[in-house]
Amino acid sequence: MGDKTATKLLLQFGSIENMLAHTDEIENAKLRQKIEDGAQSAMMSKRLATIITNVPVDYTIEDCRIGEEDREKLIELYQKLEFKTYLKKLMEEGPSTSSGTEDTSDEQEPDLTVPQPESLDLTDDVLRNLKDGQEIYIDFLTDNNHKAEPSLDLVQICDGKAVYTGLADLSLLSGKALKLCGCGLENVWYVLKRRGVDIRAMETGSDLALAQYVLDPAGKVQPLRELAFAELKIDIEGDEAGAAETQIDLFSAVADPLEPQKKNASRKFGAMIALRRILEDRISEDGLQKVYSDIELPLCKVLAEMESAGIDVDKEALKEFGKDLKVRIAALEQEIYSLAGEEFNINSPMQLGTILFDKLGLPAGKKTKKGYSTSADILEKLAPDYPIVEKVLEYRTLAKLNSTYVEGLLPLIGPDGRIRAHFQQTVTATGRISCTEPNLQNIPVRQELGRQLRKVFTSGSDEYILMGADYSQIELRVLAHMSQDPTLIEAFNEGLDIHRETAAKVFGVPQEEVTPLMRSNAKAVNFGVIYGMSGFGLSEELSITRKQAEQYISDYFKRFPGVKTFMDGCVADCKASGEIRTLYGRRRSVPEIHASQFMVRQLGERLAMNTPIQGTAADIIKLAMIRTAKALQEQCPEAELILQIHDELILRVPRVKEEQAKAILRESMEKAACLDVKLDVDLNVGQNWYELK
Repeated sequence: MGDKTATKLLLQFGSIENMLAHTDEIENAKLRQKIEDGAQSAMMSKRLATIITNVPVDYTIEDCRIGEEDREKLIELYQKLEFKTYLKKLMEEGPSTSSGTEDTSDEQEPDLTVPQPESLDLTDDVLRNLKDGQEIYIDFLTDNNHKAEPSLDLVQICDGKAVYTGLADLSLLSGKALKLCGCGLENVWYVLKRRGVDIRAMETGSDLALAQYVLDPAGKVQPLRELAFAELKIDIEGDEAGAAETQIDLFSAVADPLEPQKKNASRKFGAMIALRRILEDRISEDGLQKVYSDIELPLCKVLAEMESAGIDVDKEALKEFGKDLKVRIAALEQEIYSLAGEEFNINSPMQLGTILFDKLGLPAGKKTKKGYSTSADILEKLAPDYPIVEKVLEYRTLAKLNSTYVEGLLPLIGPDGRIRAHFQQTVTATGRISCTEPNLQNIPVRQELGRQLRKVFTSGSDEYILMGADYSQIELRVLAHMSQDPTLIEAFNEGLDIHRETAAKVFGVPQEEVTPLMRSNAKAVNFGVIYGMSGFGLSEELSITRKQAEQYISDYFKRFPGVKTFMDGCVADCKASGEIRTLYGRRRSVPEIHASQFMVRQLGERLAMNTPIQGTAADIIKLAMIRTAKALQEQCPEAELILQIHDELILRVPRVKEEQAKAILRESMEKAACLDVKLDVDLNVGQNWYELK
C-alpha cells in the first residue's frame, strides 16, 4: 500500500501491533486481506528498522569527538585504499604541527643523510671524466611512459659531484662502465638506447621500483613521489618551506640560491639515496638479495634492449589476414541467423541468450536479472550437440582475432615496420614477465587460424632468420627437483615421455599399452597437480565424474609420493609463515591461507602449492635471458634477443651466424639453472614466427 494509506492506518490504530490485533475493524476487505497476508513481513520490517538502545557502550560522547589526525595512519590507509586525491591533499598540506602527541617509539629512525652536490651543472667535461663503476642517479622530466620517450631529467653522481638538469650531451655516457640508479629504470634504458647511447658496458646499480616489487610482488609499485611520502614523509615536489618542515633538508649544502627545478632535483636524488638504503636493508633482512641483484636488476636492461629491438611485421600480410577474417565472420553471421531463424546482435549476451534458451529451447543455467549466461564454459558444453552454438563460438574466436590482433596491431607498427611490445617486470605476483601494447604472449595458438597469425611476424629480411627455443616441460622438471621424487627425476633424466610414464603408473599398465586418451588424461593430471587442481576441477577438465577425477589424483600421489609430501609441506609452511618462496628465494605473501571463508582458504592452499613451481620456472627463464643476452653481446653481437613468450625465447639472427647463435642459445638456456633433472630445450628456426613450431 502507499504512504497515505499506511499513515492513515497507523494514525487510526497507533501501532502495527494494535492494527494487526484489530484487522476486523478495517472496512476495506481487499486492504484487510493485504494486511493479514503481510503480517509477518510487517513485524519483521519493524524489528529491522527499530534502533536498539540497550547495547552496552564502554565509551563516552567525549571519546567520539574529532581530535588531531594521526598522519602516519592516514597515509597508510589512503595508500591501502588508493585514495589518491586525499593522499595528494595530505602531501600538499605538509605534516601536522599541532598533534600534541610525542613519539615515544624506540624504533631507530632511518639514516636520511644524503650526499650533496658541489655543482648543479653536469658539464660535458664532467661527463667525459666519469670513471668506470661510477653510480649515476637518473630520472624523467615528465612521466615514466617509455613509449612517449620523455626528456631525461636529472643525473646526480653518487659521490656528490653534480646534478644534471638536461643541458649536457648524454652521448658522452656511451661506452662507459657506469651504474645507473633510479626508480623504473627499464624506461630509462629504453630511452637511452633509442637515442643512440651505447649502453653495452653499463649496469643497473639500483632500482627503487624493482626493490619494491621484490619485497612485495603482489603489492602495487609506487612511483617515486608516493614512495618518498610514504617512507620519508616528504613531498619531493613540494616547495622549500614544506621540505624544511620535515627536518630533512636535502639541499642545504648548496650555497647559492637554487632555481625551483634545481631545488626539486637535489631533493629528488637525496630522497632516492635515502630510499635505496631503506629498501635494500629490507631486502637483505628478508633474504632476497639473489632475486634482486642476480635476477631482477640485470634483467631490467635486457628487457629494455628487447623493446628497443622490436620485431618485424609484414603489414600487408596482416591486412590480408584481416580481410580473410572479415569474409569468414560475415559468412558465419549468415549461418547463425539462418539457424536462429532471425537476425540479432550476436555480440549481445542478452539477445544471444534469448535466442538460444528462450526461442530455441536449449538447456540453460539459472536465469538472472541480466538474462542467461552465455559465457564460453557454458557454450562449450552445448557445442557438440547444437550447431548454432558451435558457430557462435567460432564467430567469437574470429571476431577476437580481428579486433585484437589485426585492427589492434596495425596502429602499433612503427615507421621501420616493427612492433615494440612493452615487457613489464613488476606486475605478476609469481615473478613472470607480462607483455602489453600489444600482448604478444597471448596470441592464440590452440587453433590453426590463431597460429596462422604468427606468419606476419618475420625476420624482416632474407639475410636474417628467427630462432626460437623453449624449455620442455620446465614446470614439471622444477616439480621433480623441488619434490625430490625419485620416480619423476629418473623419468626425466632417462628422457622418457613423462605423460606416458605417468599414465602407465596411474593406470597400472605397461607403457606400450598406454592409449592416447590415457596419455591425455595423465597430462591433465600432471599439470593439474602443479596448479593444485581439485577433483572437481579435473572432472570438468576431462569431462569425467568427480569420483573418477579424485581417484586419478589419489593414484597419482600413490605413484609419486614425493610430490604429495612436497605439496603438503608447501601448504604447512605457508600456514606457519603466511608466505611461500621459490627455489631462488623469491617471496610471495599468501594472506588467503588464513581466510575464514573456505573457498578463499582453498585458493590460498593452491597458491601455496603452485607458486614455488611457477615462480622458480619464471626465475629460470629470466636467468636464461640474462645469460643469452650477455653471451650474444660478447660472442655474436649481430644477433639480438627480441621476444620472450612464457618459456620460449626468440632471437633475430643473421643467417650466416645461425650455428653460432644456436650453440649460444642452447647452452645459455640449458645451463641457466643447476637442477637434479636435465633442462631440455626445443630449438627451431624459420623466416617467420609460425615456422618456429
